[in-house]
Amino acid sequence: MPARRIERVIADSVAIRPDGSSSTELVWYAAYGSNMSLTRLRTYLRGGRPDGGAITLPGCRDHADPIRSVPLLLPGLLYFATESLTWTGGRAFFDPACAGDIAVHAHLLTTAQFSDIVAQEMYRAPGTDLDLDELIDRGTTTLGPGRYETLVHAGSHQGHPLLTCTAPWRYRDLPGNPPAAAYLRHLAAGLSTAHRWTTATTAAYLATRPGADRRWTPDSLHALLRAKAS
Repeated sequence: MPARRIERVIADSVAIRPDGSSSTELVWYAAYGSNMSLTRLRTYLRGGRPDGGAITLPGCRDHADPIRSVPLLLPGLLYFATESLTWTGGRAFFDPACAGDIAVHAHLLTTAQFSDIVAQEMYRAPGTDLDLDELIDRGTTTLGPGRYETLVHAGSHQGHPLLTCTAPWRYRDLPGNPPAAAYLRHLAAGLSTAHRWTTATTAAYLATRPGADRRWTPDSLHALLRAKAS
C-alpha cells in the first residue's frame, strides 16, 4: 500500500489565480522529477519541448499554471531506472513502500490537467479525464504495465487528494540507470525553487539516489550544477 501520510510541509506559495472549484475537482500533482520545475511543467501544460529534451509535448486542454504549488516531503524513495526517450538517461520513479523521504513539489491542478499530464507521461494523447475514485479509495491503481502507468494516492493536503504517477515495480526489481545531465538540471531547478535547498544539498540528495549513484557523486553533480549557474 502507498504511504498515506505527508511527512512534513516545508512552505506554502501564494495562490496565483482565484478558483471556485470544489475539493473533488482539484488535485495536488506531487511532482518528484523534472516537473518539480514550473518551467518544465509548463511544457506539459502548454505544449512544447523542454530545454535539453528530444520530444515535443502536445500540452493540456487547460494551459493555465497551477493554482498553487507547495513543497512537501513524502515517505518513500526516489530512484532512477529504464531509458528516457526525452533525456536518453534514467527516468525518475517513486517507490512509496521504501523508508526515507522523497522531496516533491505539489501543484494544485484541475482533474483534467492532471489527467492530461498523466496521458503525456505515458506517451498517450491527452483529452480524456481519469476516473480517480478507485485510486483515492484504494491508494493505487494501474493503468498499464509500463513506466508512469501506476497512479498513487499519497494522502491529502488542505482538503485535496495528493496524487502522482510511477512504475508498478519496486526499485530493486530492475537495474538502475543514471539520469542525464540535462534531466538532473531540471530536477535541481525544481528543488532549489520549491525547497530552497543549496546547490550542495541538492547535489547530495540527487547523486545518492539509487541509479544516479551508478554515475554521479555529490561532488561531480555539484560541479555540473555550479557550471550551469555560472
